[in-house]
Amino acid sequence: MFKVFSCYNASNQKGVVMVASGFKYNGTKKVFFAKYKDGKWENGSLTDSLNFEISALASALQYGQSVFEGLKAYRAKDGRTLMFRVDKNYERLLRSSARLLIPEIPKELFYEGILETVKANRELVPSYESKGALYVRPSIIGTESVLGIRSANEFLFFVVASPVGNYFNDGFKPIKLYATDFDRAAPNGLGSYKAGANYAGSLYAKKEAVEMGYDDCLYLDPKTHTKLDECGASNVIVITHDNKFMTPQSDSILPSITNNSLQILAKDYLKMEIIRKEIHLDELDGLKEFGAVGTAAVISPVGLIHHHGRDIRFKSHDILEKLYGLLTGIQFGDINENYGWVIEV
Repeated sequence: MFKVFSCYNASNQKGVVMVASGFKYNGTKKVFFAKYKDGKWENGSLTDSLNFEISALASALQYGQSVFEGLKAYRAKDGRTLMFRVDKNYERLLRSSARLLIPEIPKELFYEGILETVKANRELVPSYESKGALYVRPSIIGTESVLGIRSANEFLFFVVASPVGNYFNDGFKPIKLYATDFDRAAPNGLGSYKAGANYAGSLYAKKEAVEMGYDDCLYLDPKTHTKLDECGASNVIVITHDNKFMTPQSDSILPSITNNSLQILAKDYLKMEIIRKEIHLDELDGLKEFGAVGTAAVISPVGLIHHHGRDIRFKSHDILEKLYGLLTGIQFGDINENYGWVIEV
């Protein structure tokens, strides 16, 4: 089902854009591509097609040599197009690339790909009133044909943008999580890198959770299954009864830009103490609020976690709602910030 929202097009004239009610691919106008070959990155360009030809033996297909990022472009109330902490996405992409032996992409090329793609798809940025966004997905994949297990020598960088709504259909309402016995990542593995291989392995656990009536799964640490890891594809945060902000500390958790931003806002705006530590599942009964945080969902308050026949419930999400309002207020240009997080496209 599609909904029509009011928006501004590139010339600031009134227009319309179709946005799906959920977080899914809803089409695009232009895509940015750049190749790496003979030891260097070539100049990139925009194309009309999302499709491209690739070898069946490409290292991305055979051995999962691929990394990606996720960020959003927002429509401000005055019609401007804004983006949030793009520099952090670049830093994280470089870290992931180094781990998977993917050549470092120049910062200028990364920014060109992001900004040119957003400009070319500006008419698809949902209206301020809809609170949707243009989701931007930069990726790098190995494209050389390989049989032996080795890094490719040829790669493709591309940026796709598509309008999205809320990640969870009910918006900012409590969700239910199933604490799975599957592992999201191995100790000292790829868990802290935004690699495509991480997400393929998470599909079955989420499918199982949804079939049992839950919204997503909660992963525990891969060594002992007693401590919090991540929620599906999101970091987790918890609020104590004395209003301290806690988030799990682990080498297998993806460093979330949203989580980092919320920690800064909680400290500076709400004067909260920030605690990064191992959080045991047994501690949750004594905590006030629980949330899943990430670029797609921003913050999803959690009302229930089921683990081995036991339900852990959270009735409050007042602090999470304040943090959600602060972060989205900055992203949509309603709150002026002094961090240098927001850029205008």
